[in-house]
Amino acid sequence: MISQCSPVKAKIGGSRPDKLDMESRNRMFILGMGFVGQFFAQELHNQDWVVSGTCTSLLKKKELEEKGFDVYLFNANKPELLILDTLKDYSHLLVSIPPVKGIGDPMLRHGELLRSTLMGGDLQWLGYLSSTGVYGDCGGAWVDEDYPTSPTNELAKLRLAAEEGWLNLGHDLGLSSHIFRLGGIYGPDRSAVDTIIKQASLSESQKMRGSKQYTSRIHVDDICQVLKASVRTPSSRNIYNIVDDDPAPREEVFAYAWDLVEKKWPSRLKQNPSPQQEVEQFNEKRRSRGEKRVSNACMKRELGVKLIHPSYKSGLQSIIEQMEKPYQSI
Repeated sequence: MISQCSPVKAKIGGSRPDKLDMESRNRMFILGMGFVGQFFAQELHNQDWVVSGTCTSLLKKKELEEKGFDVYLFNANKPELLILDTLKDYSHLLVSIPPVKGIGDPMLRHGELLRSTLMGGDLQWLGYLSSTGVYGDCGGAWVDEDYPTSPTNELAKLRLAAEEGWLNLGHDLGLSSHIFRLGGIYGPDRSAVDTIIKQASLSESQKMRGSKQYTSRIHVDDICQVLKASVRTPSSRNIYNIVDDDPAPREEVFAYAWDLVEKKWPSRLKQNPSPQQEVEQFNEKRRSRGEKRVSNACMKRELGVKLIHPSYKSGLQSIIEQMEKPYQSI
């Protein structure tokens, strides 16, 4: 359960929170404080958790410490025993480090060291952020957690291997362990609205995703509420799909975002092709593929989650409503 103790700010500069603080509060360690990790850390921090984590650059470490987090500079390819030993003091562990081509999950390369170090520690819960990409191309079928996985690219195959590795480690340590297969992640500063405002051209990989008939998405706010629900709701299920209710083509999403920007800031958009037009032009050279529609029924039923943003429309509207004068920073 989420603690309601009086707030105590996390230590700054890489030192551990004091022992009394650690023993009296829920404690989350986040391996990889990227986009999702930072949002989740802030939500837990606001609810009086002790939150620590890792990042890979000094600049990011400084930014996170200024927000009140205990942060470690960490190279997952060469993990320091001191940091691994620190994990024993935490009650919850979220893994948000992606696999590396040619290597796999960089932490699980040191699986025996992890297992021996964490054995007998305070960990109770383990979460691993994966991707719906592990299902592969399902021809537009609806897929749930029991649907056969068939990853088609190297990173998706490595994701699937990492899922098994973390579940096995969690089982060996006697933890409540869960895999969260996320759809396309978006949120403030990372959305179709932001791309349009910045007049950023789509990358080739973004255009290729645009050729899919269906793309499942999830707003970072909903990822955070699912993770919190998993922490406080005992469940025997190991894998959850984390997506919204509306798998939609990328070009449809960008068309909607373009309209939102145009209504809020008339005449601000440049005359060069819009992102959705780029996708449409790209699609003229490619046959639109069925991919998959991912079901979130288990997430709703077993974790009691009611989506904040059941559709990209709600999510994009909330993002643009929070913006005041975005063009001043461009």
